[in-house]
Amino acid sequence: MRAYPAVRRSETVDELHGVRIADPYRWLEDADSDETAAFVAAQNAFAEPVLAALPARDAFRERVTALLGAPTRGCPFERGGRIFAWRNDGQNQDVLVVADAVDDLEDGRVLLDANALSADGTVSVTAASVSPDGQLLAYGTADGGSDWRTLKVRDVVTGIDLADEIPWTKWNSPVWMPDGRSFTYWRYDAPGGNGLTDEMGPGRLMVHVVGQAAEADETIWERPEEPRMFARHWPRDDRWFVLSTDTGSSSGNDLAVAAHGAYDLRQLVEGHEHEWNAIGIRGNTLFVVTDADAARYRLVAFDLDPGMHGSHRMREVVPEHETDVLLGASLTEGGLVLEYSHDASHRLQLAATDGTLGDAVPIGDGVSLTGLSARATSATVFVTTSSFVDRGTRHVVETDGPRLVSHRTLPTPGPAAPAATTSRIRATSTDGAEVPAFVVRPAGDDGSAPRPTLIWAYGGFNIPMNPGFRAVLAAWVDAGGVLVVPNLRGGGEFGSDWHKQGTKARKQQVFDDLYAIAEQLIATGVTTPAQLALHGRSNGGLLAGAALTQRPELWAAVLPGVGVLDMLRFHRFTIGWAWTSDYGDPDDAAEFPALAAYSPLHAIRDGVAYPPTLVTTGDHDDRVVPAHSFKFAAELQRAQATSGSEAPILLSIDTRAGHGMGKPKDAAALEFADQLAFAAHHAGLAVDAVA
Repeated sequence: MRAYPAVRRSETVDELHGVRIADPYRWLEDADSDETAAFVAAQNAFAEPVLAALPARDAFRERVTALLGAPTRGCPFERGGRIFAWRNDGQNQDVLVVADAVDDLEDGRVLLDANALSADGTVSVTAASVSPDGQLLAYGTADGGSDWRTLKVRDVVTGIDLADEIPWTKWNSPVWMPDGRSFTYWRYDAPGGNGLTDEMGPGRLMVHVVGQAAEADETIWERPEEPRMFARHWPRDDRWFVLSTDTGSSSGNDLAVAAHGAYDLRQLVEGHEHEWNAIGIRGNTLFVVTDADAARYRLVAFDLDPGMHGSHRMREVVPEHETDVLLGASLTEGGLVLEYSHDASHRLQLAATDGTLGDAVPIGDGVSLTGLSARATSATVFVTTSSFVDRGTRHVVETDGPRLVSHRTLPTPGPAAPAATTSRIRATSTDGAEVPAFVVRPAGDDGSAPRPTLIWAYGGFNIPMNPGFRAVLAAWVDAGGVLVVPNLRGGGEFGSDWHKQGTKARKQQVFDDLYAIAEQLIATGVTTPAQLALHGRSNGGLLAGAALTQRPELWAAVLPGVGVLDMLRFHRFTIGWAWTSDYGDPDDAAEFPALAAYSPLHAIRDGVAYPPTLVTTGDHDDRVVPAHSFKFAAELQRAQATSGSEAPILLSIDTRAGHGMGKPKDAAALEFADQLAFAAHHAGLAVDAVA
């Protein structure tokens, strides 16, 4: 029997709504304590020899390093006649370049090199916004993967930073004001305790004037009496200031409007019941994508100048589609470009501003939009797409209102994508609904025999799982494994109803959808339980933790990454309160039972033989604090020991990483290699297939 690291258990017990809840590892929530540091060191010391001995670790690290190191090119965007784009030629962090024309980007001047911000590549650029005249760059840097960022300003012509420095900001990218010399941003007070774990207090929307000290910045919106509200200024317009406010990560939002300088806000919509995603302004007309009276979303327009009638009248521009979800829209010089999701893949269509549909844009089948840049003053639209095996394709689209004038792609240097085929399957879930999934097979696999299979899933916060490129997934397919990406309830693939069917008291439906897909894969001979691995991050880490504790017999290996695993205390740390919009509030007696029923930490049982499990997190994760993973792994190791099972339960902690954003490529390659090698070893993927 394995001898796991000894972990102290306390007698801590809470009583919630009359139910006694033991929390023996509460002390692991103190990220600064010596005892927690010793726990981290002991767990890494225990996990590393096991991971180092995995036969495919080195081969996977080499393959993932090659995939991560292949050149990438971001979506171009124009400001003040200059063309900007992010690019990477194998560095740890991306580089922002600027050129006079899109075809000159390969030889563009480096404006901002994030690799020069730290010796180890752990300082990243997590926000960037160029002023409308192309003269100034406002950008935010984060250390060690934290969500906290410091804003700075750089002169585009000289490439030199100005004296401006704004600490303790999060979430919003800077949005420039009409003068092009000031911008809005979201700011918090400096934390009084641990900034990586303490619950977020009230923030405020500020405006910063370039050259002015941050202490002199003006507050233009705040609700200190409602600390769990958040606001952003968008879209940018020279006449109108539009404010969006919300109360959670996937709740509805309200919109208010004012003339710049006055800020006597007038509400357009209120109640936080629906999504109102403002996309652009033409004259006095604000265009908004909404799910109000349209589960698959529609485009509406508000008259921002009420005039004699005294109200901001709304009219429908593009009605809800019969089958496809309207993801977003952008104004062009003479019309609109509409972004649709069709069976979880993306398509683009042009339209007139009165809603008359025009030409489709040929971006390919089975792809995801990873970037789109359009301006109301330009007929040119820049687009980037990817798929499960395509690292990225850049499109330059010329429009004439709703008509397509021309379309071309820009070359991207680097090796060809791994060869694979993608298909769709559908399984019937517990409530009779059909749940689809992408199945990606390596070249040469005819499906005649079961194969080691990796499910990558999420199922939450209205976020869709589309066919986008991820090095960790492409490496699995390239090694000969089958990849399955389900479109579970809770996600955003099929509209707001699909999302809501997997939230709060209905969260169990997301897990049931996953089991339906897994059981169909087994029943149809795609794989077997001895060959089936499950991986998910963040909310997907919750999914993996729930699936591990509810259906341990289904999996050959489970890999919960940076997961939300303590569903009774998630809301007490950093921004966790915002997730109650999806999960419910454990402090609410009506919502507590559903959370307690599936909370992975509290579902672990003695004597159950759990499958091989690799839990991963970062000690700088201030979104899903690492205590979730610490407590879950400690309790899972203790319970596994009572079962007599030799299946390993490992906890691997990156001591210079956060939730994942901005992680250096070398660190990402090691994490991915560990995960893939662990899954391959326990699912039976042959090592020689990774050469």
